[in-house]
Amino acid sequence: MYKETITPEEIEPLELAAFPGRITVVSGPGPELDFAIEHLRTQRLVGFDTETKPVFQAHQPRHHTALLQLSSETEAFLFRLHSLGLPQEIADILASPFITKIGAAVGEDIHGLQHYCDFEPHRFMDLQSFGGKYGIQEKSVRKMAAIILGCKVSKAQQCSNWEADPLSEAQLLYAATDAWICVRMYKALLASPQEALPRKAGR
Repeated sequence: MYKETITPEEIEPLELAAFPGRITVVSGPGPELDFAIEHLRTQRLVGFDTETKPVFQAHQPRHHTALLQLSSETEAFLFRLHSLGLPQEIADILASPFITKIGAAVGEDIHGLQHYCDFEPHRFMDLQSFGGKYGIQEKSVRKMAAIILGCKVSKAQQCSNWEADPLSEAQLLYAATDAWICVRMYKALLASPQEALPRKAGR
């Protein structure tokens, strides 16, 4: 049974989670992209997230998605979309009915990616709704990770410049962790009993 909510004070003493595998930045065609496609095509579960350069002034247009993160439990790939675009092979992975892509609030992320390449998304799992089946009311990755895994996810880089060249080591680790932790949460939920729904009167 998971907690419904959690406070910042409860999260603060938890152990900091960090992606332990290899991080590959993909900025254009080449061996990094080829390796990413080859690896991701073999996965059953893939963590999914995107990052966008923030806008700090009112009435300014929102930037296009700068980074796509796709991660297995051992390999994280960070696709720099403003220089790479969204290659058809990656769009095909996002459209694959055989690969489950796991993230939080995935609808807005998918819409941002479709600016680069028109694809039909399939088999996306949104942890915000999936967690509700286990009684979890929180919607942020940070709070869900604390409830489900008992760990803390840093958000220090969330509002950094995701179009910077190069990205800092802190940005790379943040981006990889955000996608990877979604796979871990999903697997932990699958191994747990779902919250029993109340029976309707007369049934």
